[in-house]
Amino acid sequence: MNKYLQTLVKNVRKQLEAWLNEQEGIHHRELFRFLHSISGTAETIGFSEAGKMARSLMESIDEKEDKEWTKEELQSFLFPLISIFYHEEYSNVDEVITKKENLDDQKLILLIDDDTALLMYLKDELEKNGWVVIAVADSERAIHSYYDLNPDCVIIDIHMKDKNGLEVLSHLKEQMNQHFIPTIMISVDKSKEMRMKSYELGADDYIQKPLEMDEFIVRITRQLDRKQAIDDLILVDELTRVYNRKYLPQVYDRLVNQLQRHYETFSIGMLDLDHFKSVNDTYGHIIGDKVLASFAEMLKNTLRLNDVVIRYGGEEFIVLLPDTKADDAKLVLDRILQDFSKQTFAKNGESFTCTFSAGVHEVQVHELDLTKNIELADSALYEAKQAGRAQVKIVPVTEGTYLKKPVHLGIIDDDPIIRTMLEDLMSKSKFTEQFKLDIRSFKDGMEFMESDWHTIKDEPYLIILDGMMPRMDGLEVLQSLRKMRYQERFTIMMLTSRKSDHDISRALQLGADDYITKPFKLLELETRLGHLLKRMK
Repeated sequence: MNKYLQTLVKNVRKQLEAWLNEQEGIHHRELFRFLHSISGTAETIGFSEAGKMARSLMESIDEKEDKEWTKEELQSFLFPLISIFYHEEYSNVDEVITKKENLDDQKLILLIDDDTALLMYLKDELEKNGWVVIAVADSERAIHSYYDLNPDCVIIDIHMKDKNGLEVLSHLKEQMNQHFIPTIMISVDKSKEMRMKSYELGADDYIQKPLEMDEFIVRITRQLDRKQAIDDLILVDELTRVYNRKYLPQVYDRLVNQLQRHYETFSIGMLDLDHFKSVNDTYGHIIGDKVLASFAEMLKNTLRLNDVVIRYGGEEFIVLLPDTKADDAKLVLDRILQDFSKQTFAKNGESFTCTFSAGVHEVQVHELDLTKNIELADSALYEAKQAGRAQVKIVPVTEGTYLKKPVHLGIIDDDPIIRTMLEDLMSKSKFTEQFKLDIRSFKDGMEFMESDWHTIKDEPYLIILDGMMPRMDGLEVLQSLRKMRYQERFTIMMLTSRKSDHDISRALQLGADDYITKPFKLLELETRLGHLLKRMK
């Protein structure tokens, strides 16, 4: 970033901070002059994108209008310009991500250790492999978060101050039931006795400190591969390579848990290939198997990574669509039906096509029984067949059945550009769609602590907290929140531009749930916050 652009960014930031921190309104004439200045300066120094946006905003308002702008109106109006400045300021460090990565495409590792220096180091190293790592210094918090996180692998240090790692292992194994989640114990203890005790309690591997990182990563990878192989062996249909019906109760229970605790809507689709018996009778079972395998492959390739496809029996399939309403599920299945009906199959020079019929049911909070909900989806499937097949029908949903769970989101940062960007990011995020969101911004820690916003509701709060601020430091705010008798209602993400490992270590010790260092990619932050939202009770 050249020195002229740096000066412009600094001046824009200074003016925004003055306006957004004022209690009174901002006069229209001031805003017009501000936009006029940017439109000329930005284009002169080569920052044409900002110049054009400033000019566009300026032309959308009347210079002579006599108006007082509120902070909220000003922030909303200037957001396109603020966004350009934010991305320009940080583009020299990291390119802005233009394509969202699917959260469920990454393996999630839960790392439990009260040695925060090691915790930070391991988190950084493991995330280089494309894994999402949730690092937790508080073992009790880790135990309580385990079910919601549903990790692919758990790594536990045996020697911790508040709770022995073997106790944590024992607690987690109780929660796992028959679901296989590999656990790796790490320890400075080289004794055979400690290794044996770990294996007796269900550990899958035991690695001595100091860790050799290349070997450590290989052993984690082996455990992740082992989990995938076991899941495939037990739960995957041999012909179609999608899940078999044994997996249905397990994944259904998880979605019901999300519905009850996080108000995450989900839909069930019951699909049946039309006239499939005549396909077998006419072309033989080998061709029939090819049709089934091709249909399953299309479902897997078309649906999202977190959608679940299950071969329910014969030519019947069930799809479970998390965070999806019935109307949206119908649109997805209509599109798949259109594509599948164009696919041709052949035997001995004779070609044919297939279609399917489907019934969709949006699971309701007042009826969570699996059998009953399958019956409802099946009734819609029957209706589709009666109406002529090759179509999708929906079980009618009563309006107003769902109440969104309230979540209070606090953004505490002295940088007005960061506050504005984060407000917009979280208000539009896919991770907050299922919540009734209450967003509040604070210009520093003192303003936050002096308000009663965080004390009046016995509901969950997600706090995005800058580490360094005037008047009251972010670590002081964190410490104050964790001393409150109802501190468990706060989930806290620390933002820091400090490079000091000491400050990050202190934040983890004080109970920060995650941290990210400025400058950060907005979508990386969104992904991290999405994981935290899943953990919130």
